[in-house]
Amino acid sequence: MTARPRSAFAGARPAAFAAAAALAAALAAGCTSVTRVVTTAGAAAGVITPEQAESINKSAAAIEKSYEDITPEQEYYIGRAVAATVLVTYAPYDAPAANEYLNLLGQTLSLFGAAPETFGGYHFILLDTEEINAFSAPGGLVMISRGMVRLCGSEDELAAVLAHEIGHVENQHGLRAIKKGRLTSAVMTMLAEGGKSFGGAELAQLTEAFENCIGDIAGTLMNSGYARATEYEADASALAILRSAGYDPAALVGMLREMQKRWVPNGPGFGRTHPEPSDRIAEIQAQIGAAPAAAAPSVRVARFKEKMRGV
Repeated sequence: MTARPRSAFAGARPAAFAAAAALAAALAAGCTSVTRVVTTAGAAAGVITPEQAESINKSAAAIEKSYEDITPEQEYYIGRAVAATVLVTYAPYDAPAANEYLNLLGQTLSLFGAAPETFGGYHFILLDTEEINAFSAPGGLVMISRGMVRLCGSEDELAAVLAHEIGHVENQHGLRAIKKGRLTSAVMTMLAEGGKSFGGAELAQLTEAFENCIGDIAGTLMNSGYARATEYEADASALAILRSAGYDPAALVGMLREMQKRWVPNGPGFGRTHPEPSDRIAEIQAQIGAAPAAAAPSVRVARFKEKMRGV
């Protein structure tokens, strides 16, 4: 007679099964208060230990939290943390007049977007780096490098860059990524906590090491940029903002052509975080046609040169 395959759970302690059953029941109820009732009763009856009960409670709370809607206030504080992380790598550029102009332009454009108001408002800042890139954090915190500004030949092209970043904010692209990360983190918490309580010393060490890797993974995801479809969505939002604000949507194409000239796949700056500009140009021209950008009004040209002189 053929022996039955040994289960991966064979030899596990009965308490582990009881704890797992308690966790499953609590998660099915979808409420951390129910979880605590179940675990308190289990611990009192001696079915699970107090440490196991706390592990289950922590796991259930993390999973429930991952499904909560993020409020505008939470979005703002998440965005501040993201921006602070960016500013660790890229220092702010100390140019009061240029930053004031950048904020006036960006905040004006945001009024024509789908999310003209955020909890903390839109804020824009120059980064002191030659890299060509821009970042938008949840809640309306937008950072643009000196290298990107230097690539702009006009206020219309700068407006196109800012409108694209506003598009990321109003479509909550950052939050979408954070929500996925929080859900994954919840699952990892469940596994890590379960390992610490129910497994041996070696497994506990392994899960502790794995927890430390979560931060590294999150950093990798932040540096890899958004998916192609997400960039297309931000471009579509930018076109709508530019039209409504009286700027030429074709300026976004002009900006991308300049970026294409400097495109290095997986290189520093936008080459690491964005799809190839030529792909975005094709997508945009399918929406607005292939006509070149019109000449910008002289007042915009003069204003741009004056405010961004020396950046």
